[in-house]
Amino acid sequence: MSHPPVTIPRLTALARQAAPRLLEGVVAPLAVFYLALMILEFKGALVATVAWVYLGVAWRLIRRVKVPATMYLAAFAITVRAIVGFWTGTWMWYFIQPELGTICISMAFLASVRLNRPIVQKLTLDYIHLPSAVLKHERVRRFFARITLLWAFVLLMNSTLSIALAVYESLAGSLTSFMVLRTSAVAVISGLAITFSIFAFKRLLRRLHVAHA
Repeated sequence: MSHPPVTIPRLTALARQAAPRLLEGVVAPLAVFYLALMILEFKGALVATVAWVYLGVAWRLIRRVKVPATMYLAAFAITVRAIVGFWTGTWMWYFIQPELGTICISMAFLASVRLNRPIVQKLTLDYIHLPSAVLKHERVRRFFARITLLWAFVLLMNSTLSIALAVYESLAGSLTSFMVLRTSAVAVISGLAITFSIFAFKRLLRRLHVAHA
């Protein structure tokens, strides 16, 4: 069965596109929280992190740049997390809250496979155009179902590990140890999953004799 050519952006191009969002939405808030923690302690770090996110929204509004819906959601989420953090007075619940949300997302990944609408396929199509003839191929359908299952378990594993570390390190009273261990573990697990996903996708395309860019 022959398929029309598929143009696949280079990984460096995808990385350049995703890096600013990753830095602003994930790396920067974590860095702000950690730096403020050393100077202002826990509650001061909460205020600094919330201020960082809201400044990002305000900066776009001032420049009349469209604010992504995900940024509004991030601002809302960080506000709720900060309120719970102030209310409980402990950093454990501040970090556990998003992990509970991630567990729900992993369940959505599993459900999407059951419904034959794998979420990873939808995410992939945001960056790569795949003709309908390719998407209907049985091997492609199996690939996206299996990769979606993989990421469901990766998200579940990351969240479970993060919650366990948060509980353990909160009893030991070591936020620094938690952040180092949690960040390292999630980075390793996610990095391995990303690498495997990319190579598996390239292998699939080679087997289908699809032209690469």
